[in-house]
Amino acid sequence: MRILSIQSSVAYGHVGNSAAVFPLQRLGHEVWPVFTVHFSNHTGYGDWRGPLLDPEDVRAVITGIEDRGVLPSCDAVLSGYQGSPEVAEVIVDAVKRVKAANPAATYTCDPVMGNAKSGCFVNPAIPPVIREHVVPVADILTPNQFELGFLTGRDALSEPAPVEDVLSAADEVRQMGPSTVLVTSVERAGAPEDVIEMVAVTADGAWIVQTPRLPMKANGSGDITAALFTAHLHETGSAETALSRTTASVFDVLDTTLRSGERELRLIEAQEAIAHPVERFEVRRLR
Repeated sequence: MRILSIQSSVAYGHVGNSAAVFPLQRLGHEVWPVFTVHFSNHTGYGDWRGPLLDPEDVRAVITGIEDRGVLPSCDAVLSGYQGSPEVAEVIVDAVKRVKAANPAATYTCDPVMGNAKSGCFVNPAIPPVIREHVVPVADILTPNQFELGFLTGRDALSEPAPVEDVLSAADEVRQMGPSTVLVTSVERAGAPEDVIEMVAVTADGAWIVQTPRLPMKANGSGDITAALFTAHLHETGSAETALSRTTASVFDVLDTTLRSGERELRLIEAQEAIAHPVERFEVRRLR
């Protein structure tokens, strides 16, 4: 696969492209990373240095790739943290260019906006733009439960909710454009407090997987999840299998990180779990 990945970049640590590129390469895929910001570290530290890239500079890099005549070989576009609302227009334009060159290409949107614990942590102008302009052109959408609630106007999803509500919201957002929705950080009402879940929804069905909840905050885990799910879905054509493989790899990365005592994801240390996931978590069909 060849993947155009339009996301943030950090010099220290692993979020955005700095979390997505290596795992995709470790799976054997070619990645063309385009940065929306280039920071010293992720913003979770409270301070950082480096530029928020001008949208026209982002567009220029994409145009330069197009000038090489390689867009017909691009299999997927992946986007994450956008940095500014104007970057959304650049991403949508890039998706149109890629799909014009290769109609079989897909676009995965990780609608990075916030989470249930922190609330919205991006420029407040970004979420409405994602909902109104970016989501409709996506094929694969990977929101966490909080972000799914924003996209569908369901504030109740910021708290633990029945799985039926998660499925209903996923169906609603699929009607906006995406054919596949992967909901991460699912907080299901009635589930044990020491577990966390993910739900994948397509026209063919819906599946849920449960793992132990690790006592840690893992910046970048959503970025690697979106990247791996995209790659495995392309390779297998099965949302169920993609969910199983992605869950196995991400859990092992997180577990390795926790045991290391480090704050940043231990991607290099856990690379074998990325390349050869041990699918030990049951994926259960919901419908």
